[in-house]
Amino acid sequence: MSKQHRLRIFATGATMAAAASLGLSSPAQATPPGSGVVGITLSQTTVGHTDYVVRKITIPPGQSTGWHYHDGTLFGWLQQGTLSHFDATCKSDGIYPTGSFIQEPHGANHVHIGINKGRKPVVLKVLYVLPAGSPLSEDAPNPGCEFD
Repeated sequence: MSKQHRLRIFATGATMAAAASLGLSSPAQATPPGSGVVGITLSQTTVGHTDYVVRKITIPPGQSTGWHYHDGTLFGWLQQGTLSHFDATCKSDGIYPTGSFIQEPHGANHVHIGINKGRKPVVLKVLYVLPAGSPLSEDAPNPGCEFD
């Protein structure tokens, strides 16, 4: 097992263990986020040049994250609901029901949006693995997609 893999496992475990100790609330970041989309930071730590942030994100029915990308990799677990995920070509790159895991690659060439097309809130637990000091997400304009 590589040092980087062991560090990732350690950081994931450490941030999950610390999750109960913090409860900072802020809107989820993206352009434009849907009404009522909320992200709560559960834990945050920096190891070396990497920030590890655990958040709980809630997306109400009919709302979205808004178009965005990340400077680091994001790992998520669908705690409730179904998330429809689209890339900048307007094509679905995944539909994630309760219990699913999602990984979002990093970089401006990976613009995406998550939409809750269901009838109950989508609740995600997310681990952001970011370069130290990076924002959780970078806003991006709609690439011209229209969704029902």
